[in-house]
Amino acid sequence: MATSKYLVIVESPSKARTIGKFLGSRYNVVASAGHLRDLPKSTLGVDIENNFEPKYINVRGKADLIKTIKKEAKDASKVFLATDPDREGEAISWHLCSLLDIDPAKAYRVVFPEITKSAVLEGVKNSRPIDMNLVNAQQGRRVMDRIAGYEISPVLWSKIGKGLSAGRVQSAALKIICDREREIEDFVPQEYWNIAADLTKEGLTAAQQKKNTFTAALTEYKGKKIKLQSKEETDKVLADLNAGSYTVKGLETYETVKKPFAPYTTSTMQQDASIKLHFTPTKTMMLAQQLYQGVSVKGHGTTGLITYMRTDSVRISEAADNACKGYIKGTYGAGYVGNNRYTNKSANAQDAHEAIRPSYMDLDPETVKDSLQSDQYKLYKLIWSRFVASRMKPAVYGGVAAEIANGAYTLRAKGSTLKFDGYLKVYSDGKEEKDKALPPLEEGEILKLVKLNGEQKFTQPPARFTEASLIKEMEENGIGRPSTYATIVNTLTEKRYVAKEKNALSPTDLGNKITYVIMEPYFRELVDVNFTANMETQLDKVEEGDLQWQSVVGDYYNNYLKDELVKAREEVEKVVTAPEFIGENCPQCGKPLVKKNGKFGSFIACSGYPECRYTRNIVVGTGVPCPKCGKEIIQKRSRKGKTFYGCSGYPECDQVFWYKPVDKKCPKCGSLLLERGRKLVCSSDDCHYTENKQ
Repeated sequence: MATSKYLVIVESPSKARTIGKFLGSRYNVVASAGHLRDLPKSTLGVDIENNFEPKYINVRGKADLIKTIKKEAKDASKVFLATDPDREGEAISWHLCSLLDIDPAKAYRVVFPEITKSAVLEGVKNSRPIDMNLVNAQQGRRVMDRIAGYEISPVLWSKIGKGLSAGRVQSAALKIICDREREIEDFVPQEYWNIAADLTKEGLTAAQQKKNTFTAALTEYKGKKIKLQSKEETDKVLADLNAGSYTVKGLETYETVKKPFAPYTTSTMQQDASIKLHFTPTKTMMLAQQLYQGVSVKGHGTTGLITYMRTDSVRISEAADNACKGYIKGTYGAGYVGNNRYTNKSANAQDAHEAIRPSYMDLDPETVKDSLQSDQYKLYKLIWSRFVASRMKPAVYGGVAAEIANGAYTLRAKGSTLKFDGYLKVYSDGKEEKDKALPPLEEGEILKLVKLNGEQKFTQPPARFTEASLIKEMEENGIGRPSTYATIVNTLTEKRYVAKEKNALSPTDLGNKITYVIMEPYFRELVDVNFTANMETQLDKVEEGDLQWQSVVGDYYNNYLKDELVKAREEVEKVVTAPEFIGENCPQCGKPLVKKNGKFGSFIACSGYPECRYTRNIVVGTGVPCPKCGKEIIQKRSRKGKTFYGCSGYPECDQVFWYKPVDKKCPKCGSLLLERGRKLVCSSDDCHYTENKQ
């Protein structure tokens, strides 16, 4: 008689192959391929009147898979539920209990923080019941997001255009981007000047002078910080400095310790991969998932190379810490082994999982390079280097600061050199100080002026968010969770609410409309950062067992969303829905043409739609002649939905502006002025003229 097999259910086929290798022939490992039950797509799927009861159904297209898993479970002597070790994974296991008629309190739930043989065997050995607090936290978030999305989206359709969507976290993140753009548009540059002197020691040959020249920046006048705001002020100071002499007033030696960063969390991994590897957050998570679930490594078979990639904790297990320090000692020497301590920055950080780290210290990036795809290798090397660096000693710089006097003026110069590389041996953040030592100086020494520089500068507006900085902003404000960052950023760009140009995110006209025409006037709480962060905190309390998920959703819906929906729908009903005829007939069928609103603005269409599909864009003129050819500048839209202004003579003339031009010339340089928020600014990159709009 054959020995009865155990069934292990995981989420992905690749993870199933890796785990199956460790467990052996008595275990049958199958994959659910994600959720098998979920809320329906075609309806709300939540009974608002019955304590927000969710109406789960089997996921369409998975009937055969469900049938297969049921059969395998029936034939097994025990079923282990080994979905991912987070809220979503716990919920998938809970849904599997429902499908397989398993009591959640008697289920064999196993979690694997990393896909190694020891972790898998330990997980199976220490199975537990379904954690209903985790499940309920997921249900609360799912139901809350479903209500927000399905109830608000029709308002967007009525007011702006079909196919639009809102979301509890998505809409708050969009407003962050829109508000930053307004800050940029309203920013008024302020002129300022910097003065720096290139100095050297007296009595040197030309070759010696070149080697011993250094730069000192003007910092004070009569002991107070100096601030130069015009060329006239600067010219006077330059004249004073040229007439005076430079004396070393004081010297100070110092040491700077640069500590290594903590190992990666989901957020910091996505940020670093975006900055250093130019990966989108979605791509980073896809690659990390592959490294966690298992890849084929020569000589080792299918192997999970990193720990679970959805975490906001910087904690590391004692065993991993010891293994890494042993590697550092053996590779770089005992002098490089550090004793760093890290704490979670976010008050809402969940400490269920370790930070992201390599699973095996003997599988360094170069060892597995030939087994990995190029992008897998790049991300693995980044994770490996960051983890190893976090266990190493800090880098140490030695420096000298010189205070130089010229009459009532004070200048300062600094020089530093790397004394001990520490963690820089394996990891660079791109911001390390370069060796730039000052020549040997003595107090009271007279210095020779080589060159005096006065440089005009202008204050800069806040930078647009990149994907990396947006994720950092979301994390710092407590919006979303590690599992949602990539999805949110991807949704905003895919739906063209946000345009990505040269790695910078800016709102499209559509994104601004959604935020300032609908969301902010009617659903203020939904886009409020503090409110959204508070809802995340409430859901965390559900996970901790301190709150019921229905009460959190009920408070959200009854005290905020319900009344706002009524108000918004009433406003929508006031909108005149009769077609707006433009007084022209269709050139194709002869029926009247009407003005319609689409996802990316208004357009002209035939009233005989769908029989006749004639459409044309509405040309929005500015009345401003092109400075290159004289033809009119008109409003245009990029492929990503971003409004810009270009010459109507395109492609013969390629003049474009990102802001609306006005028929007025800059009084300083003669270029066109552009509308930028409540200001008019010069269109020339070399001229910083600005004035208030009349």
